[in-house]
Amino acid sequence: MALFKRLPRGLLITPEGEALLPVMQNSFDRMAEMLERLETGRVRDILMVGAVGTFAVGWLLPHLPDFQARHPLIEIRLSTHNNRADIAAEGLDYAVRFGDGGWHGTEAMPLFEAPLSPLCIPRIAESLHEPSDLMHHTLLRSYREHEWTSWFEAAGVHATPPLAQGIVFDSSLAMMDAALQGAGVALCPPRMFTRQLASGAIRQPFDLHTSMGGYWLTRLKSRPVTPAMHAFETWLGESTTPHRAMDTGHFPEHRPLP
Repeated sequence: MALFKRLPRGLLITPEGEALLPVMQNSFDRMAEMLERLETGRVRDILMVGAVGTFAVGWLLPHLPDFQARHPLIEIRLSTHNNRADIAAEGLDYAVRFGDGGWHGTEAMPLFEAPLSPLCIPRIAESLHEPSDLMHHTLLRSYREHEWTSWFEAAGVHATPPLAQGIVFDSSLAMMDAALQGAGVALCPPRMFTRQLASGAIRQPFDLHTSMGGYWLTRLKSRPVTPAMHAFETWLGESTTPHRAMDTGHFPEHRPLP
């Protein structure tokens, strides 16, 4: 197979060579990266992890120092997404997503449930005496329109929630920011906002939840597991055990990725 054609004034790359060029470029880049590590005397494993923003800020970042202390030669490169991660296109080793674990072409390990409950600032919370009182407030919601309906049904309120007057978000983080500014009542996972609840900036007016899924650690089925990946997966599974102990039973039991 010829990669170049020799011409009187130089070389011309063939279609086969053009197809191989990105692969070769990636190999050279990885070789340069490894040479740089060897020159500095610190050979570190790099782990590419994507995580839905709410999980990244609400759980992963506060716990990462523990992982780094246990595995100082594994470097985590974290990117956040709004649950629409493309593991292959983004070059990720792992992606943490919210849902039911059914993503095509991936292996998924359940971490813990993230049941939803109304959260709001104290001023609004003081006006909420029973779940039906929420009908008179702006309801902040995600793009999953049925979440509020599910929560109201769990609370015994069968009227249609006034979602038309609400604001739609693609992230619980942005929804919480809006709630902190008094824009309305957010339907978010309290587990991810323990700091705001502990400080009193946000309140949970009703101890009622609806379970819409949970967080999962996912990777491509075709991706070989490196020692660094195994270390991260094991640590994450062990560290989320206390949360799974509080799950309602709607979420699968923890199982390591094959």
